[in-house]
Amino acid sequence: MKLTENGRILKVGVIGLGGRGRGQLRLICTMQDVEVMAVCDLHEDRVKMGMDIAKGAVGTQEYHDILAMPEVEAVFIFTDWETHIPIALEAMRAGKDVGMEVGGATSVGECWEMVRTAEKTGKKCMLLENCSYGETEMALYNMIDHGLFGELVHCEGAYAHDLRDEVGNGDINRHYRQHNFLHRNGELYPTHEMGPIAKYLKLNRGNRMVTLCAMASKARGLTHWLKENRPDSPLCNAQVNEGDVVTTLIKCANGETIVLSHDCTLPRPYSRRGVIRGVKGIWMEDNSSIHIEHLTPQKEGDWTHSWESDEKYMQEYRHPLWKAYDEFGQRGGHGGMDYLVLRGFIESVQNHTPAPIDVYDTAMLMSITALSEESIAMGGMPVPVPDFTQGGWMKDIDTKGEGNYKL
Repeated sequence: MKLTENGRILKVGVIGLGGRGRGQLRLICTMQDVEVMAVCDLHEDRVKMGMDIAKGAVGTQEYHDILAMPEVEAVFIFTDWETHIPIALEAMRAGKDVGMEVGGATSVGECWEMVRTAEKTGKKCMLLENCSYGETEMALYNMIDHGLFGELVHCEGAYAHDLRDEVGNGDINRHYRQHNFLHRNGELYPTHEMGPIAKYLKLNRGNRMVTLCAMASKARGLTHWLKENRPDSPLCNAQVNEGDVVTTLIKCANGETIVLSHDCTLPRPYSRRGVIRGVKGIWMEDNSSIHIEHLTPQKEGDWTHSWESDEKYMQEYRHPLWKAYDEFGQRGGHGGMDYLVLRGFIESVQNHTPAPIDVYDTAMLMSITALSEESIAMGGMPVPVPDFTQGGWMKDIDTKGEGNYKL
């Protein structure tokens, strides 16, 4: 990534103008080498807001209008979770490259269809997983590549975020999370933690997930919140299917294990609860701490071993992309990583290079939701994880495209 915004002008369409879509649209409109040709949402008021942001763009409530525009080379999809893949399929068939906001798949079958369509059309389909570009996560990539933790054995991550207000008021605010929490039970939002973990463990590039099992706690938090905050709503008596805490365990081909947690309907501070375990040490996100054998200072006779702050390691192993980003000027939401993931997609389309998170990665990450639902429905039974690369993961990472692995 060059971080110069001096590539050829890329003409794009933006589909989905809820809160996330409008925020990303504003950021895209600041880029000198991108022109937003059209914006779309089902709701007329959102279309008008999108047109106010993207001056001169065509506004429509029908995304097929954008797909029919020959001048549009790529589309961004910021719609509800259930429509990401169906719209992406139609976009690729219409000859558009696709940058798609995160969310879980509704079935493994649609993940396979996404892969097959990308292969048939030659179009990109990139999951816009911003956490893969996080400042902390990219420093950790550097630590791992330099052998600080030694051989990796285990990773953990979570989407632990008190969303009771957002979910509980979803019918008022037109937010799709509520529908999913009422009707589904699984790891609904796995990619913020799994995007970086996939990079740590080189998934699809010499490694892959092979087995998954999941369990869900009872669902009480959202109903409790509704009774306290919306006592007159019929939702107080609705069945909530999504467990308050969903735990997913994954086994990898090279022997590593992964634990994921989805925790959104009980009171708690936000965390992605990252953990990296290797034969030389451990890193934990929640207290920004690290322990590296033979490097972390120890008090004499302290049999419990000591932690230290990860601050000096984060500085020493700061990723070159983030060093360049400091000079360029950080911008955009979520600490700057929104901008980086958008640029990763944009520059891959401009330069006809592999997407940093390709369709195989996208399918793998999104399939976790559907697989976890299947396992929970069977009482936590293990389910096999498909190999969307069909053996490609076993090849040397450089033969699959350097751009895919080196963010």
